[in-house]
Amino acid sequence: MGLLNVVPSVGVEDGPVTGSGLSKNGNFSYGYASSGGKRSSMEDFLDTRIDVVDGETVGLFGVFDGHGGARVAEYVKHNLFNNLIKHPKFSTDTKSAIVDAYRHTDSELLKIECNQSKDAGSTSSTAILMGRRLLVANVGDSRAVISRDGNAIAVTRDHKPNQSDERRRIEAAGGFVMWAGTWRVGGVLAVSRAFGDKLLKRYVIADPEIQEEVIDKSLEFLIIASDGLWDVVSNEEAVALIKPIENPENAAKKLMVEAFQKGSADNITCIVVSFLAERGDSSSSNQ
Repeated sequence: MGLLNVVPSVGVEDGPVTGSGLSKNGNFSYGYASSGGKRSSMEDFLDTRIDVVDGETVGLFGVFDGHGGARVAEYVKHNLFNNLIKHPKFSTDTKSAIVDAYRHTDSELLKIECNQSKDAGSTSSTAILMGRRLLVANVGDSRAVISRDGNAIAVTRDHKPNQSDERRRIEAAGGFVMWAGTWRVGGVLAVSRAFGDKLLKRYVIADPEIQEEVIDKSLEFLIIASDGLWDVVSNEEAVALIKPIENPENAAKKLMVEAFQKGSADNITCIVVSFLAERGDSSSSNQ
């Protein structure tokens, strides 16, 4: 596989769990940290893997935040990246492959979910590293943020039902959005896109939005995290907090602890990917 210190894909059940990995080509390293936080149940999952596809080293990173139980998030964690890297256009038309993989994973999931009496779903925020390309895709409100020249830039958009375009799409499909503590689809769900949620599937789609960034020397690191972090820590605060920390596992732990100390009431899962090659720094030493 051409890998070094790669941690197998992780399904987090009883945090805190942490880990790290480094690509053999020295282009990037990563670390993760996940905890159930103040909640009695754990519905967050994450996947971190490095693979070789068509002779090229590829990094795949994802955070999946379940609602209504853990089963959908766990399914997505086990199937989404497998479906993606098997796609015949993964290397030639990666964006369309990502869209197809999201839709196919959701379609196959719904076949299983039809036997479930209780509705459940999951967000997904994923990053694919291919050479100098960073492709970030998401459904729901697990957010991805990059640091470029020290500036925090969100590379995903939280999918909320009160966003004007999302609300129009939901209402055009025959649904409605109402206030029930927060804005919710059908008065039930606080995100407008997700995997699963079979009873709301007509309105709650699993079509990802995709943003591509160039990996160059101005791109320092990427944060992917569940809303357990973003509910209490801003994009700018998160970037400033870990900028001095070279080791991405320590950086992810720092974010997790900060969210807990700031009163996050949710599960907290963070992945930090550090881009090394353009800086001529293939180490990931502690600071």
